[in-house]
Parts: sequence; C-alpha cells; structure tokens
Amino acid sequence: MQIRRYSRNPILEPSGENWEVQGVFNPTIIKEGNNYHLLYRALSAPQLIKNKQVPLSVIGQTKSSDGINFGQRKIFLAPQESWEEFGCEDPRVTKLEDEYFIFYTALSDFPPKAENIKLAVALSPDLEKVTERHLVTPFNAKAMALFPQKIKDQYVAILTVNTDLPPSLIAIAYFKEKQEIWSPQYWHHWYQNLSHHLLAVSRLNSDQVEVGPPPLKTQAGWLLIYSHIQRYRSPDYRLFGVEALLLDLNNPQKIIARTTKPFLIPEEWYELKGLVPRVTFPSGLLQKNEELWLYYGAADTRCCLAFFSLNDLFQDPNFKKKPVPKLQKYKNNPILEPIADHPWEAKAVFNPAAVWEEDKFYLIYRALSMDNTSVLGCALSEDGFTIKRRLPQPIYEPRQEWEKKKKPMANSGCEDPRLTKLGDRYYLCYTAFTGANNPRLALSSISIKDFINQNWQWSEPILLSSPEIDDKNGCLLPEKINNQYVIFHRPGGKDIYVDFLDSLNLPPNQYLANRHKLGFSHQEWCELKTGIVAPPLKTNKGWLALFHGVSAFDNEYRVGYMLLSLTDPTKVTFVSEFPLLEATHDYERHGLVDNVVFPCGVVLIKEKVFVYYGGADRVVCVASIDLKQLLI
Repeated sequence: MQIRRYSRNPILEPSGENWEVQGVFNPTIIKEGNNYHLLYRALSAPQLIKNKQVPLSVIGQTKSSDGINFGQRKIFLAPQESWEEFGCEDPRVTKLEDEYFIFYTALSDFPPKAENIKLAVALSPDLEKVTERHLVTPFNAKAMALFPQKIKDQYVAILTVNTDLPPSLIAIAYFKEKQEIWSPQYWHHWYQNLSHHLLAVSRLNSDQVEVGPPPLKTQAGWLLIYSHIQRYRSPDYRLFGVEALLLDLNNPQKIIARTTKPFLIPEEWYELKGLVPRVTFPSGLLQKNEELWLYYGAADTRCCLAFFSLNDLFQDPNFKKKPVPKLQKYKNNPILEPIADHPWEAKAVFNPAAVWEEDKFYLIYRALSMDNTSVLGCALSEDGFTIKRRLPQPIYEPRQEWEKKKKPMANSGCEDPRLTKLGDRYYLCYTAFTGANNPRLALSSISIKDFINQNWQWSEPILLSSPEIDDKNGCLLPEKINNQYVIFHRPGGKDIYVDFLDSLNLPPNQYLANRHKLGFSHQEWCELKTGIVAPPLKTNKGWLALFHGVSAFDNEYRVGYMLLSLTDPTKVTFVSEFPLLEATHDYERHGLVDNVVFPCGVVLIKEKVFVYYGGADRVVCVASIDLKQLLI
C-alpha cells in the first residue's frame, strides 16, 4: 500500500503561546458543513499546580476550510474537575444524534501512575461550548472513541484498557442509554467481565496497542486504525507504527481482516525528533471519496497528515482476512499446583504430557521436590479441564545412573515427558539429567493395558542421544513412515531435528544421527531456540506440530505451530507467523522461571485441540482451540 505524507508537514506546530509552547499533537478531526474542526492535545511549559511543576496538557481547537490549513487556535478543554486537574490529553471526537462526544484522557495526579490515568468525556452541541463533562472509567484506560452510529439500537464505543499496565487491551462497550457511558456501576460490571469484551488484536505480548481515530464505516466493515508499538517493554522499543483492522458491521468485536505489519512508521525528521522520538500516533481520520486522510501526532510534538487509498489498503497482501489464532486459556487455570504434603511434588508441577484413553484425559506431569529432583506424576480428567483424580505417588522415577543426582540440590531426574501411542504401547520420551552432565534423551514404554490399569510396569529406559551433546524435547510420531519410526528432538539446544529409525532398540553406544533439521524461517519470537511440543496430530492438511520458541529480545517462551508433509515429516508446509500462546497471566509470568509457557501434551478430541502446559515452571495449565482455526 502506498501512503503519501502531506508535502508541507507538519500541519500544526507549537506556537509561542504558553499553553501550547512544548507540543501540539494527537489530533482528532470532524467536518461540519464547510468547516473542519481539529481538536488536539496541547502541552504547556511547566507550571505550578499543587506545589508540583507540571507540563500541563489541555485540549486545543482550530478550524479550517480545507482540512489542511488551520487558523486561529484556542483552548477548548482545560482541567476543571479533580479527576483531571493535572491534564486533559488525546481527544477523540464523534457526532451522534446532533451531539458531539469528545473522549479524552484525564490525569488526576502528577507524575501520573496507572491508577491516575482514566477516561473522561465532554459533551457539546456545537463544538463551541461544553455542556457536560464526566469521568468515564474507574480503571486505567485511554483512547476511547464512539462509533458514529448506533449498532442494534445501542451506543457502541471502543477503548484501550490497561494502557499503562501492559500489555494493553482493546475492547468494545455497548450502552443502552447515553448515561451508561459514565455510570460507575456499568463499568465495574463491564471490567469484571473484561475477557468477554476484547478484540483479538495482539500478536505478541511484548507489543502495545492503542485505539486510533473513531471507527470509519465502509461497505466492507468498520475500519479501525490503531497504534502498534513493537517491543514496548524493551528499553529499545522498535517503533510506534500505524496498523488497521476491519470489523464486522453488525458485530464490531469480530475482526474480518487486519494488517500484518505497520503501513506508517517514523521516517521523516518531524517523526523522528521531538519530545518523544520515533512516534507516529494515529488519532484522526477523514474519508474523501476513496481517499483517506490520516491525521497523526509526530514525536509527541506536532500534528501531521498522510493520505492513502481505501482500495489500496483492502487489496494490500499485508491486509489479510485470515485471523491470528490464539489458544483460549482455561478461566480456572492453573489446574494443578504443588502439594506441600507430598515431598516429591512440593516445589513444582509442570510440563505435562497428555493422552486420551477410554474417555479420560491422562496428564503425566513433571514434579519437582524441594531438593530439585524431577519425577513424573499422574492426574486424570473427564472433561479436559477439571482434575478428577490425582495419584498420591510418582508413576516414574529415576532408575539409571545417567538420570540420578550427581550434585546436591542440582536439577536432576526425569524431565519434560512426551507420550506417543504406537501399536499396543505408549512410548515415553523424556530428558534424563544428572545435574552434572549434558541432558540426554531417554526412552521407555508401557503396555496400554498396564497404563489403563495404572500398573506402572515401564520398560527399562534407554538413551537415544550422545553424551557429547545436549539433547531435549524428544517425541515419536504416532505412525511409522516408510516402515520407520520418526523421532523429533533438539540436539545442540537450538533447532528441531528429525531422525528415522528402523528399530527403537538401539545397540549400545549407538545414538540418533541428527540427520534432518526442520527448515523454516524463524520469526523474532522464536529466533533463539525452538523445540517440539508434543507428538504431532494427523490432519487432512498435514501433521500439525506445535513448537515452543524463545526470543532473543526478551528471552520469553512462546508457542507456535507448523504443518508437516504427511508422507515426509521433514518438510514444513506452513509455519505460524505469530505465536498461539504466550505468558500473559500471573501464573505464567511468575514462578521458578518467569515468563514461561511450556507444553508437552496436545490432545485432539472432536475437532478440539487441548494443549497442556507448564506455567512459569511451577504449575500445570490448559488452553484449547478449534482445529479448524489452525487449518484455515
């Protein structure tokens, strides 16, 4: 898509007036008759407010006959109430039923913290006088905009929630009556059920998103322009870019299409240098025939303008109709936690294998004692979410010298199991570790009959990997290919390899050859290392294989998926651009190892995929998704 900046940008710069001497930016615009009304954030020189030196933000106003050349400026909204006395920022204006709704960010303290940054609204009949103003959200939020018409006879707004408690979230709110917009009771109930109101906008949990201009109605859907900031939590955040969503006309919570990368990023001097460098922040939008005029803040200092074609956007190959699939986390996660009275699992339970047998889910999980010895436990569920039974003793423990502890208090034992059903047996791949030597890939098995009867007669384990190399994340394909066993693993700690074996009874001192590296382009979120999650699932589109990846920029674990050829699983036919699963909840962000989601079990039941994973190396969790969402 070609986007063209106005040749005489910026269209508005700070003036000599004290109330806007530092910056004029983040403009919103609306056309009324022959006039274009531009409202914008204006930043003053520091002034004394309650014994604090505050660079005060107010909402300025200016008019134009062409939408480009603006004349005299004045203050439209200045702090008046206690909840806004330290600033009014970033307006969004919508006209509905002969009334103008101006939403803005209200600051109740300085320097502001999340709890002091909320949304407010001003009402005006003519954009000359303000008749009402109200605090809207009792929680942290920014960038709220009203849709320019009712949907199903209700007012509808879009807003950014938890903007200063990242990751931010974009959500939809419906109001039967106008007064509900500023009703504390309404918002308390709405926020308690926040997950029901969200748009699935985020691609990475390290990104920040924020609503841009009020949505624009097109024949194809509601066009929402929004701000997308890559690596927001990183000191070297990538950039403030501009992206777009197309929302369903009757259900704006449904995303029809979206951009997969920014179409406007900071490049010009007026975007690169200012109070906050490298910022292009969209806040105003007009349509003139098939051309869109995008008004944006540049470097938190100036107002700028760019033009692009609606048709060009819709035809851009980066504007895709395929959604970004995400696993739906179980609302009552975690489903397993350590038990202090069980010494063998007192410290952590995590990274579970999972199988479905005789109408039950079996979770074979890694359990950690207080001296950091790993064994395997077992829990059962009937619905895949609720644990109905948990065995009181381990079902698998270290038996060989090459998996027994060699250093006091070091991690050791049997780690990160994967289970594969082949013939009449379950094959258990796991990581064997002494705490002193390289982790190695081990294999044992049990008859299905013994497994079901919980008669834990595991075969004598053997080592599959060389002592000279770190090897983890092993699992067997649940079918032979060309009469050979297929095993996935990660020798060397970075990439996924595939080996073919005539027999699983390897002779002494003979190990996996590490012949076939899965060749696919690593995205940033998995560029440091990858590993197979669990035995791949057979589908009509290929072997569905989930994999975990670790990023170099924040060292977090995330989970993506790929499709492999049914006849040659060394060939990758598709790989997800963005992760299915990331650490977003406290039980994933804080534990023995922070910011980890690590599955070892994937089960397909009635076209639904259940994914069982360890959260922060401490608890067991589950998430799910419809298979069809992964095979579009």
